[in-house]
Amino acid sequence: MAASSSSSSSLLHQPHLSFTSKSSVQQPVRRPTVVRASTDSNSNSSSSNNATAKAAAAAVTFSKGSNIRDEARRHNVVHSHRFSAKYVPFNADPACDEFYSLDEIVYRSQSGGLLDVQHDIAALKHYDGAYWRSLFDSRVGKTTWPYGSGVWSKKEWVLPEIDSDDIVSAFEGNSNLFWAERFGKSFLDMNDLWVKHCGISHTGSFKDLGMTVLVSQVNRLKKLNKPVVGVGCASTGDTSAALSAYCAAAGIPSIVFLPADKISLAQLVQPIANGAFVLSIDTDFDGCMQLIREVTSELPIYLANSLNSLRLEGQKTAAIEILQQFDWEVPDWVIVPGGNLGNIYAFYKGFHMCKELGLVDRIPRLVCAQAANANPLYLYYKSGWKDFKAVKANTTFASAIQIGDPVSIDRAVYALKNCDGIVEEATEEELMDAMAQADSTGMFICPHTGVALTALNKLRKSGVIGKSDRTVVVSTAHGLKFTQSKIDYHSKNIKDMACRLANPPVSVKADFGSVMDVLKKYLLSKAPKY
Repeated sequence: MAASSSSSSSLLHQPHLSFTSKSSVQQPVRRPTVVRASTDSNSNSSSSNNATAKAAAAAVTFSKGSNIRDEARRHNVVHSHRFSAKYVPFNADPACDEFYSLDEIVYRSQSGGLLDVQHDIAALKHYDGAYWRSLFDSRVGKTTWPYGSGVWSKKEWVLPEIDSDDIVSAFEGNSNLFWAERFGKSFLDMNDLWVKHCGISHTGSFKDLGMTVLVSQVNRLKKLNKPVVGVGCASTGDTSAALSAYCAAAGIPSIVFLPADKISLAQLVQPIANGAFVLSIDTDFDGCMQLIREVTSELPIYLANSLNSLRLEGQKTAAIEILQQFDWEVPDWVIVPGGNLGNIYAFYKGFHMCKELGLVDRIPRLVCAQAANANPLYLYYKSGWKDFKAVKANTTFASAIQIGDPVSIDRAVYALKNCDGIVEEATEEELMDAMAQADSTGMFICPHTGVALTALNKLRKSGVIGKSDRTVVVSTAHGLKFTQSKIDYHSKNIKDMACRLANPPVSVKADFGSVMDVLKKYLLSKAPKY
């Protein structure tokens, strides 16, 4: 496809600059934040920018019979600055002039390489880091459309030109970041371990963050009469759940290619329940991915896999959220499970954007954790980035990352090289034991998080990650999606696995003496030993 001849740019409408019906500005209740000097060239405008950011949190008084979309329209104020974004070839030479409007249906550059969404950083730098911190913080916990979403609360950094009317959102994001106190102290001798639970989302995985962006843009494309009749994806489970949910909310047909008998029933039922057209195909994820790419090149079905860089624009907001939740202090390490590898780049992009725009002064080191049964990035890393080869992904309990030929390999390598990142792997027994350990401290995580915790354990034992390093493990999906794997583990029903932390129920006769005997034995085993 030929490159566009001019940049796509439009005047941004910002409902966040809204006022009550009496035109009185209501200042938000702000949680404490760490104040630091801005690194923007516009630092002298800090005071006025902060005042504008605080005004952005003004309360909205709802008129009788209206809804939050109506109020967003009613309180729109046109901003005096232009923000824009466009597709460009990923990691292209600065002299490259190839680009595309986000309103074009294009997935690869003229050379066949990946695309990236490039924002007008110069325009965003018109406001300093203090402004952006204050603005993003002011939207947390609000119901103003669309800023109640953790993704769309960063709208200017995601899809700045989309009309809020076109956005399809379930107020995703704003997921829990919790201190894994007992796990860190008991198993890793760490006192500053945190888990970002992206699985606390309405479809149960981080994929919602990217899918709200992609489906919103498809909604816009349909209104622009672009040739789109539906949205399709290949999936190991979570992508199809997110896609089908957002398409159902928007009234857009969704088509899902699933590898037959390779995902959990909990994952399979989600796209079915959401009304997707589901094809169960006798191949693995990589085979499904090849088929969906061929199909979307022939039919007017929009491709929703992470080959599409729009997804990553939503996923990067989880990185920004982590910084917000630490009051804009930067953690030392962030560990992310990796399959198709778009997410590791998305986290890098979110952190890097915050540094570039002056919200923070550094970025964390990233770790990408892979299952040993599907570890092409790990093997590439161990070769010194000299010899990448796709692998045949073997069955893993971490089914969402059972991918041997990742689409975003180049993105992942770029991210890791630019943050002094590391790649680690986890065997099936290691990841299942790690999941059981975490669950025993009250978490109830997915197997993919078990992969990330295994990576952490290895780096901790080798001394790469220190006892007091602030470390965030990204939990990508909810444990409830993977109950069968937990049942099999605690039933010791996994072939060639010791399941050493299994905790099966104890059978006991229905009489007082038998119950007392069992309880006494249990309590004695738990008594402190002096």
